[in-house]
Amino acid sequence: GNIGRPMASHLLSAGHRLVVHDARRAAAADLLAAGAIWADSPAVLAAQSEGVATCLPGPVEMESVCLGPGGLLEGLQQGALYLDHTTNSPLLVRRVQGALAAMGVDMLDAPVSGGMEGARTGDLLVMVGGERAVFERARPLFDTVARRVLYAGGIGSGSIAKVMHNCASFTLDLVMAECWTVAVKAGM
Repeated sequence: GNIGRPMASHLLSAGHRLVVHDARRAAAADLLAAGAIWADSPAVLAAQSEGVATCLPGPVEMESVCLGPGGLLEGLQQGALYLDHTTNSPLLVRRVQGALAAMGVDMLDAPVSGGMEGARTGDLLVMVGGERAVFERARPLFDTVARRVLYAGGIGSGSIAKVMHNCASFTLDLVMAECWTVAVKAGM
């Protein structure tokens, strides 16, 4: 996608072996040309990986990719690491983390802020929820794709931080629109 693809590119450029999957294979063409390996499903990708990162449009897609047929849950191995960069529901994140923990898989919810340009330039903010030791394990990966990394607390806290970040940003946009409206009505 627009954010996950540049993040994956940074990991590939840093020397990480990369296995990729997307709903549209064409979306991964530049990563494949740069040396990434294609997987036909999330389960196949997970079976070939020590760590998996997803950056999906929303909770519905994350749930399907993780728990649906051919999903990550079918391929992740004990000791693997799962990083979810989706702007997500804390309740869903906690449910998925519970299923993965039962398999011996570590998970962090780590949504990002900075948009497509931030993903391209590495100028992202990652807001991370999960166990502190797992966060420390994943820190080098976060530092490869983002300029700022914030540990927010237990699992689901990254998603809460992202939703609050979005609320603050949207509120500021609305306040600015009202300020300009008042200014125009006052004769500006």
